Amino acid sequence: MKFTRLNPVTGEVASEAEAMQAVDMAAVAEKAQQGFEAWSKVGPNARRAVLQKAATALESKQEAFVAAMMGETGATAGWAMFNLMLAASMLREASALTTQISGEVIPSDKPGCMAMAL
Repeated sequence: MKFTRLNPVTGEVASEAEAMQAVDMAAVAEKAQQGFEAWSKVGPNARRAVLQKAATALESKQEAFVAAMMGETGATAGWAMFNLMLAASMLREASALTTQISGEVIPSDKPGCMAMAL
């Protein structure tokens, strides 16, 4: 079964994707949990690199993302571009927070280790 998204302006098919059933969600939730467990073990500098790479990838495909947003939501090009740049900016901000000192412990790239400074 497919899920079809129509352009709200033209009524044309903007995109299609496989639709999921409720029974499929247990497997999806399990994969998400496994991903979370793996991500939790990634050091702050590696997390920063992943988030920076995601922002760069998003920006490098801006034409495709803007076209998809316009087609699926009826957004103007300017609004779609604003949202794309906002998303990339938020990824970059999140990447900067990976090594933010929170008042207790400096993040360490070595699993199970704590870094402290005076």
